[in-house]
Amino acid sequence: MHPTFRRFLVAVACTLGAVSTVPAKAADAYPTRPIRMVIPWSVGGSTDILGRILAESMGRRLGTSIVVENKPGATGTIGYAQVARADPDGYTLLLGTNSTFAIAPHFYSNLTYNVDTDFVPIGMIGGNQQVLCAAPALGVDTMAQLLTRAKQKPGEITYASSGVGGSSHLATELLMSITGINMLHVPYRGGAPAVQAILGAQTQVGFVDISVAEPLIRGGKLKALGTSGTARAPSLPDVPTLAEAGVTGFDSLTTFGLFAPAGTPKSTVDRLNQVLNAALQDPAVVEKLGAMGYELSGGTPDTYKAYADAETKKWGTLIEQRNIKLP
Repeated sequence: MHPTFRRFLVAVACTLGAVSTVPAKAADAYPTRPIRMVIPWSVGGSTDILGRILAESMGRRLGTSIVVENKPGATGTIGYAQVARADPDGYTLLLGTNSTFAIAPHFYSNLTYNVDTDFVPIGMIGGNQQVLCAAPALGVDTMAQLLTRAKQKPGEITYASSGVGGSSHLATELLMSITGINMLHVPYRGGAPAVQAILGAQTQVGFVDISVAEPLIRGGKLKALGTSGTARAPSLPDVPTLAEAGVTGFDSLTTFGLFAPAGTPKSTVDRLNQVLNAALQDPAVVEKLGAMGYELSGGTPDTYKAYADAETKKWGTLIEQRNIKLP
């Protein structure tokens, strides 16, 4: 867990109970019709499932339907562009991830929107750790063994990712930056084929979303070398964090939050923030998402904005230092 994210969680704990109450008249006036939630990723993926669970819970509390629309493509930027052009009336929401708001702008110079000026944050949803996994055929059981092997044979160990600029790619770049090792990147078109490549030993290591990795690790199909946060993952308590395993300062989470188009009335943003926080404390939501490895947080729009700014700076610095470019 990045120190900024940890401070974010502390701020959440202090402010959750103090979020201002929307006047009854304003709350009663909104919403009067269904709300659209744009998810800039494909149907059936973990982000899609997250969004649909939240849409159902939030819609129930708002007394209306929240209809999910999937707009995948270009690392999530297609969905972002559509929401940036939407009316700022509270009836179009965006389920955002740090891979798009904090990473993609450093790769795409021709975006039709500005992350800083075209959106207003509603609130943080939470984070999802990844697991650095190795194919059993590689013959390494610990992070220390991987580091030794990689230093002995620079550039010979291959790592899979979901694509150039994706979270699994940048997590590995961060790992190599901290440890000084060099591994060969093999990008795939998405997380699923990247995992299949490790399972089939076409590649040797890679970061895998914890919800996907956990059953494969328990089934002996993948070796877990470490998790990507600064605290151990609840679903894999016996697996050390990479920081514990010797990669000092390592932290890379996939995080999620809600945005609306810039100009959305503050009373509407506050209402949506209240409902989001209530949904994140719903026992049914906590159980479903916890089983998928999500660590839920919630919080105010301002704390989410501060976190998003810090994430953007962190990944932008890494991309520049490692001279990472899209093919």
